[in-house]
Amino acid sequence: MATTLHHWKNGTSFEGTGGRFSDVTNPATGEVTAQLALASEEDVNEVVAAATAAFPAWRDTSLAKRTQVLFAFRELLNARKEELAAIITSEHGKVLSDALGEVTRGQEVVEFACGIAHLIKGAFTENASTKVDVHSVRQPLGVVGIISPFNFPAMVPMWFFPIAIAAGNTVVLKPSEKVPTAARWIAELWKEAGLPDGVFNVLNGDKIAVDGLLTHPDVQSISFVGSTPIAKYVYETGTANGKRVQALGGAKNHMLVLPDADLDLAADQAVNAGFGSAGERCMAISAVLAVGDIGDTLVAKIKERAVGLRTGDGTRGCDMGPLVTSAAQQRVSGYVDAGEAAGAELVVDGRTIQPDADGEGFFVGPTLFDHVTTDMSIYTDEIFGPVLSVVRVDSYDEGVQLINDNPYGNGVAIFTNDGGAARQFQNEVKVGMIGINVPVPVPMAYYSFGGWKSSLFGDSHAHGVEGVHFFTRGKVVTSRWLDPSHGGLNLGFPQND
Repeated sequence: MATTLHHWKNGTSFEGTGGRFSDVTNPATGEVTAQLALASEEDVNEVVAAATAAFPAWRDTSLAKRTQVLFAFRELLNARKEELAAIITSEHGKVLSDALGEVTRGQEVVEFACGIAHLIKGAFTENASTKVDVHSVRQPLGVVGIISPFNFPAMVPMWFFPIAIAAGNTVVLKPSEKVPTAARWIAELWKEAGLPDGVFNVLNGDKIAVDGLLTHPDVQSISFVGSTPIAKYVYETGTANGKRVQALGGAKNHMLVLPDADLDLAADQAVNAGFGSAGERCMAISAVLAVGDIGDTLVAKIKERAVGLRTGDGTRGCDMGPLVTSAAQQRVSGYVDAGEAAGAELVVDGRTIQPDADGEGFFVGPTLFDHVTTDMSIYTDEIFGPVLSVVRVDSYDEGVQLINDNPYGNGVAIFTNDGGAARQFQNEVKVGMIGINVPVPVPMAYYSFGGWKSSLFGDSHAHGVEGVHFFTRGKVVTSRWLDPSHGGLNLGFPQND
């Protein structure tokens, strides 16, 4: 019998009353490994109520104590991160080394949050007016909701909850129902680290859980990562219900390769960024813009590397694992069909892959198209799979125009040995995160992660100083301590003197 996975409330498992369940599957084998309990509206209310009840005490816990808990969590995570990586691989499918890298990047935000005492310092002005002092503080919001995607079960939630908890908030995490076990594992680790019950909670579910968090009056903010249509829905619904929202959406990331670039380096990085994690990354490169006459050489180099990749079960030392579900496999294969039908040149066909795996896994191998045009669906749509499209452009200016015309603006890269061109590029492109000879420019935790245009709804990016400000709100206090003799009544408007 498959294991049943429940919610996490007040530091323990919570079965709930939903009565609905979904399958959790190992995508490398197709085997159902668990049943996930899906939340009802009543379950949403109970979990939020637990977080609400825990907030006053956690808000009033000293910064010193909160920081001690953060450091303890960091040490436990560092000691056991291989365990979490194995969980990610078993439910998402990415290879173990990639899963471990995900955990490590998430841990960077935990380490950043350990410095919360410095990050939320206020300011003080003495004698702003005669014997009047002014100071500012930043205080936690209350209950914050996090709705995370399937492709990074650990890292994306860790963009948000370490900072939220360090700042004094309580958390309700709604993980993807496709990959729920990492969230439960993290909840148990928080308990072991000494976090009080009710500060970190896990609510499993589907649209009922999402809508419950978006509309619940006690949830003060929503942090979301997912597709653009859902990000827009989350933003509009959450803000309509009075919440602050950061909703990170989809992407169509370009890589502009100039004629002076090191083409071996560019080919290596196109393969790494296009096929890593089977392309299931919002920062994956999916469109390579080859400038001038380098296209034939660059495509040949990418092909040489792509056909040498080993695709299979992520626990077997393969280069690339499966897609997360059978539906994802069918969708990506459909895009390959559409690209062929539209007239793109199919250089490497991932539909014919023979994976190194047992059972019926959800595999599509590395796929490479050449001579892709901007009206083809393989260019316009976010495929979220291992499909790399090469678009030929005549000039740097044409490439930048294509990038800026695209509705997405998450990440972009340029490969060149010309410093002037790189500097011009970083100034001109309308994209939130830019790589110069770096294909996946995910910032360090002390900078913020976030795109432009349809890749972000809301004005706050994830983690970094923007994350600290998102999970706190400012308060300004003006004070005057009078002498025993006061100045008497004065009904005029207060004036500085």
